Amino acid sequence: MHAASNPARAVLPTDENGPANLFRLEIQPPLVSIFVVLSKTALITGITGQDGSYLAELLLGKGYEVHGLIRRASTFNSSRIDHLYVDPHEDGAKLFLHYGDLSDGARLVTLLNSIGPDEVYNLAAQSHVRVSFDEPEHTGDTTGLGAMRLLEAVRMAGIGCRFYQASSSEMFGASPPPQHELTPFYPRSPYGAAKAYAYWMTRNYREAHGLFAVNGILFNHESPRRGETFVTRKITRAAARIKLGLDQHLYLGNLDAVRDWGYAPEYVDGMWRMLQADAPDDYVLATGAGRTVRDFVVAAFEHLGLDWEKHVLFDQRYLRPTEVDSLIGDAQKAASTLGWRASIHGDKLARIMVDADVTALEHETEPWIDTAQLPGWPKHR
Repeated sequence: MHAASNPARAVLPTDENGPANLFRLEIQPPLVSIFVVLSKTALITGITGQDGSYLAELLLGKGYEVHGLIRRASTFNSSRIDHLYVDPHEDGAKLFLHYGDLSDGARLVTLLNSIGPDEVYNLAAQSHVRVSFDEPEHTGDTTGLGAMRLLEAVRMAGIGCRFYQASSSEMFGASPPPQHELTPFYPRSPYGAAKAYAYWMTRNYREAHGLFAVNGILFNHESPRRGETFVTRKITRAAARIKLGLDQHLYLGNLDAVRDWGYAPEYVDGMWRMLQADAPDDYVLATGAGRTVRDFVVAAFEHLGLDWEKHVLFDQRYLRPTEVDSLIGDAQKAASTLGWRASIHGDKLARIMVDADVTALEHETEPWIDTAQLPGWPKHR
């Protein structure tokens, strides 16, 4: 059969899994349509963290092959993704983990060359704001320079992937709310300053080298998988332990700080949407609703029938040297361009986290992981 007598063309429709996920090959005459599903490949740094685990769940549910970057350690830190892991020797394995570190640029280049991902999500960082005052150099090296090393590795590997950088509302710092994509940065911590550097490097690689590189400026987003030293999880876990008679008190710092708290699974969906857009750009993701730390405490404790004032004590060690008073985001651009909107925040978020912490304590002797409370979210085993 000669190609000239049977011209073929590939048609690339857009579906819910992105334009590169499915193509139709038409051969004429006669007309024959062959549908072929193309599995995308993604690399996630920080895959063992809160966002990384939810993002891995989401992408696996969309049929992706997912690769995760993990640091070599003498102890395991994979509890958030253990439910997703299948031995790579088994048929159907689509999650693969690789040792590496954002401090090792050469390793990043070889890893990108061997995986050849369609999408790269840089979620790895020293992400605790208060700790960044104690470890400013480490925070700058991992959170700031680490992002630059990964961007340079993408450029050097020449793989033509799409790149997501996890930027942060902490970059806005002292700039008054509501904060949006054009609000000036005024970081008030080493963490915020490092994130601002990573933000501008991402934009520079987009403009100077033509990379499809985007910044997701995410306001606070929480879940039952949030680390136990972060204030929201510290609150909900303490409320659960007090309710079960395991503790009596919770020590906190500034109760008047205002934050825009959303639900992490919704935010990782926003990350994915950014890389499916026609052109690279930067987006704020936020609920648009501000609440004080005290409001979150009240919601969490009242959900369990507890009087928070009998249990919450002040500890000045948890105050930051330079405080950020109020962060409330304006996500209208993400809503109009990406169709993304937050649906869970405030009291509902606190209730989800408290309920999960109570259940986790009841399952302390066995593995347990939460299921995202969103319609249509992929079910895990």
